[in-house]
Formats: sequence, structure tokens, C-alpha cells
Amino acid sequence: MKTTALGLQHVLAMYAGAILVPLIIGGALGLTTEQLTYLVAIDIFMCGVATLLQVVSNRFFGIGLPVVLGCTFTAVGPIIAIGGEFGISAIYGAIICSGLFIILISTVFGKLVRFFPPVVTGSVVTIIGLTLIPVAINNLAGGQGASDFGSSINLLLGFGTLAFIILMYRFAKGFIRSISILIGLVIGTIVAGFMGKVDFSAVADASYLHMPHPFYFGMPTFEVSAIITMCLVAMVSLVESTGVYFALSDITDKKLTEKDLAKGYRAEGLAVFLGGVFNGFQYTAFSQNVGLVQLTGVKKRKVILVAGIILIVLGLVPKIAALTTIVPTSVLGGAMLAMFGMVISQGIKMLGKVMGDSSENSMIIACSVGMGLGVTVVPELFSVLPASLQILTSNGIVAGSVTAIVLNIIFNMKPEKKVENNPVPILQEKEA
Repeated sequence: MKTTALGLQHVLAMYAGAILVPLIIGGALGLTTEQLTYLVAIDIFMCGVATLLQVVSNRFFGIGLPVVLGCTFTAVGPIIAIGGEFGISAIYGAIICSGLFIILISTVFGKLVRFFPPVVTGSVVTIIGLTLIPVAINNLAGGQGASDFGSSINLLLGFGTLAFIILMYRFAKGFIRSISILIGLVIGTIVAGFMGKVDFSAVADASYLHMPHPFYFGMPTFEVSAIITMCLVAMVSLVESTGVYFALSDITDKKLTEKDLAKGYRAEGLAVFLGGVFNGFQYTAFSQNVGLVQLTGVKKRKVILVAGIILIVLGLVPKIAALTTIVPTSVLGGAMLAMFGMVISQGIKMLGKVMGDSSENSMIIACSVGMGLGVTVVPELFSVLPASLQILTSNGIVAGSVTAIVLNIIFNMKPEKKVENNPVPILQEKEA
């Protein structure tokens, strides 16, 4: 019973993040209530499957640490952009390919990590967070195109939800603080219910049980630019997961080998591939659950195993998924503003550690973030370029990511000049 309770704690800690991603993407793509219910349910189900793939370690996959996997927020903006340009089928074609890509590079990613230092990953995460803020603001006002867009009720619910989350984050401690966004969504929806803004018909219409349906939204299609985008997002997620792996290895006193890391990456790639097949999303290690492991002091994999099973069971019950779809758009927007703001703050935190290291890093950040936002705001900027080049320039996140990677190679990875007959770099000689 105690193990079940501890497993449920982990589910609650990651639940808001798990349901927000499908709610945001489904709303942006204009899915029906029935489709949105399926999307939320299958995402919860796949979070459980992905977690089990990591926890149940074997010779092929699974890092064997108490790690919980969930859908990554870094994929939200790119997925919405791909869906808007190519349709939902291209989203899942790109996710499937990115999963296979992760599996293929799993054994060598340790060597590729050098191309994704904090100055690159921090820039990418910051760009992604910034490009998501307009989505949050539009939802807070009631949703783009809504007849009551910007109404006083929508603003009251949206900012009221945000204010409640802020107060919870300020005054609550421990586990309660870690689920402040989930509590904010619940309280905001209850208040909206008293205002007549909640429709329970989706819950009434939903069934009590369903089974995962491969290619529920149709057969996937494959667009080169979409695949490149999701592969870049996948590599950024792998870098974040690597940090989680090492944090948990310190907590559990388990030394990680290159083989362990490869199995962890492979499990993540397999989870992403299955996510594409069953119309879920890209999955990554959730850092909030690392905090919970540290907070409770419970390091047993059995607890995470139970958490994964709970997620799978919840994902098989559409009624539970339908409950999440009744959250009013304005309430969702208030929570999104907090969540996406935290994505930006995470990116800034990563950049803060390296910005002062050199003026070159400042230039990398300035150009990559500027390029990412510029292309996002003015997407027709490179419309005169050949289609083959527009693959890298038509999406702000891709353009910003490529800029960061290239500039990091130019500034930070170029061979050092040598003094004749002296292996010491010139720079070090001057400092001496």
C-alpha cells in the first residue's frame, strides 16, 4: 500500500505536464472533443509505457534508474508549427523518424553531446519557450478566434489561475509545491464551473474503457523539414535527459557507464517511436520527479514501476482523460503562462552559467535567439531561397538551433593555433 501511495505521488507530480501538452496541441490543431479525449488518454498511457521501458532494464534498453518519462514541452511549438503547415499526419511521421534516429545514434550520442553544450541547448530551450508565450496569452484571453476573446471573465479566470499558482509556489512547500500547477488547474476549473464556463458533456460521452489504436489519426506522412525539426528537438531532449540520469545516479549512488547511457537513450528512442505509432508525442526524463526522489528519500525502482502501471491504467480509461478536456481555455492559458515561463527560465538558467565565460558565447546566444525569434515573427523572410534550403530556414526553432550549433563550432570548437615546436595553445601562453 505504501509503495502504491509513493507511486501515485510521482504520477501527481508529473500529471499537469503530461496533460497540458496534448491539451495545448489538440486545441491548436482544432481537434474535436472525442479526438482530444483520445489524445490525452493515449499520452498518459504512453507516459506509463515510456517509464517502464526505462525502469525495467535489460541488455538492450532501460537505464535502470528511478526515472519517470513524460512528453517534453520543447516539442510543443515545433509540433504545432508542423501541424499547421503539413497536417497532423506529418507530425507523427516526424515523431516516428525522430524515435528511430535516437535509437540509431544511441551508442554514439555520448560523442555527439559535444555539439550541444549549455550555450546551444540553453539557446534552443529559450527560443522554444519564447515562441510558446503567444500561444499561452491567446488561450488566456479565451482562445484565438473565440467570440468572447479578451472578455473580463476570461481574463479573470486566466490571471486568477496564474495568481493562485504563484501563491501556491510562494507559500507551499515540498510535494504540494511540486503539484501547484495541477492544483491551479483544478481550482480554476471549479471556479469556472460556478460561472457556467464548464461543459461536462465530454465526460458523459466518453467511454469507461478503450484500447490504444495505432495510427488513430491516419497513416503518417513524411516531410523532410518536419523530420529535421523533430530530430533536433530529440537531441536537445537527450541532453536534458542525460542531466537527469547523472542527477539520479548521484542520488542512488549508481555509477553510470557508456553502456548504461546508450540503453537509456535507446529506451527513450523506443518510447518516441511508439509514441508516433500510437499518436502520442516525444518523451523525455522529467526533472520534477528527480526532485521528488530527493525530497522523499525513496530511491527504489519499484515505486517508479508502480507509477508507470498507474499511468497505463489511467490511460485506458477515457472518462478520466475527458475530465481534463473540460478545463476552460482561459484557465489553461493561465497555467500555460506559468509553465512556458518556466521553460524560458530554465533556458536562461542554462545560459547564465556560460554567458560570462566568453564574449563569443554572448554572440552565439544573441544571434541564435535573434534568428529564432526573427523567423518565427517573419516566416516569409527566406521565401526566395530554394526549397532545399528552406528546410532549415522556414521554422524559427530549426533556424535558431542550426545557428547556435554552427556558431558554437566556429567560436568554441575550432582548432587552437599552436606555437611552433610548442604544444601549448597561444591563448594559454599569453595567460601564463
